[in-house]
Amino acid sequence: MYSNHALVKVFNGEKKSIEQFTKYNNTLYTSTWKSQFLSGLMQPIMEFVGNVGYVVICIMGGFYASRGVITVGNIQSFIQYMRRFTQPITQLANVSNMLQAMIAACERVFEFLEEAEEMPDTKTPHSIENIQGNVTFENVKFGYDEDKMIIKDFSAKVEQGKKIAIVGPTGAGKTTLVKLLMRYYDINSGKIKIDGIDIKDFKRDDLRSLFAMVLQDTWAFNGTVMENIRYGNLEATDEEVIQAAKAAQVDHFVRTFSDGYHTILNEDSTNISQGQKQLLTIARAFLVNPKILILDEATSSVDTRTEMQIQKAMDELMKGRTSFVIAHRLSTVRDADLILVINNGDIVEQGTHEELLEKQGFYEKLYNSQFEECNDEIA
Repeated sequence: MYSNHALVKVFNGEKKSIEQFTKYNNTLYTSTWKSQFLSGLMQPIMEFVGNVGYVVICIMGGFYASRGVITVGNIQSFIQYMRRFTQPITQLANVSNMLQAMIAACERVFEFLEEAEEMPDTKTPHSIENIQGNVTFENVKFGYDEDKMIIKDFSAKVEQGKKIAIVGPTGAGKTTLVKLLMRYYDINSGKIKIDGIDIKDFKRDDLRSLFAMVLQDTWAFNGTVMENIRYGNLEATDEEVIQAAKAAQVDHFVRTFSDGYHTILNEDSTNISQGQKQLLTIARAFLVNPKILILDEATSSVDTRTEMQIQKAMDELMKGRTSFVIAHRLSTVRDADLILVINNGDIVEQGTHEELLEKQGFYEKLYNSQFEECNDEIA
């Protein structure tokens, strides 16, 4: 609620937020009070029990000493035994609240340790030198849960240098598909190959070095604009960073900042707009100079004019590279060499824009649905 306080205010949620906070705060207060009260009682209770023991020893010892059964030295010995016995118990009682916190922490630690280990890299990795960028999916099946498959039986062949558009309704498995390509997750069955080599035969670091990825969700860290762009290639010179920024239409708005490329982005990057942040991530992709390019709704946060400029720059970037473009606005992928239409984890149609429209199938309905609302408003 704190990080999204503007949203809370827009929907007049202050009263409900205060009520929910008060509820959580009272629960915390009650639990903390009980914990502190009980842990505070433990020490005086244990000291009282220990002192009672001393009193009993003195009374009984005095009684037996008066009869000559034991000596005063025996009484002193029993007092020392009693002290040695009760001291560790008292100390343990004093840290009882810490023990409870430790048990709760152990549950979380062991839950983490019991998670399945990531499959280790192969011991005989294949070199990524001379990789061209031909990608093949062979009967790929995947689900985050084994009993619920998202991608059921996906097969496709993508030639090097081609622009492949992946379209389909929300939740069809488009973004999941490219995450599998980069081995963020391992598939349940089937194979994904690059230049005929199974991606499991590459080291993960080597495999991911072949890609540049621009996601729908932008990310920038606390640092200068120059550092944020250079994250795509840490060895790039300042001149190379600026060239990438110009290609991604970043240079013109960076020049308006008082410190230019040395402007520091704050922790949440709130001192630049969402569209500008997305342009920065595109500039990173230009700097990587990858074999395979993945664009997941890369222009969703920019205006139409800037989108056209970026599209021209990205067309230049995609020349000679295998490109996967995930898009909801189908007008942006009409020039793709191949369009894969995914629905419920399967390819239901594939072909060029014109071929798919002629089929008058799922793609044609998906494409025309973009204009139905506009036509209704005009009518």
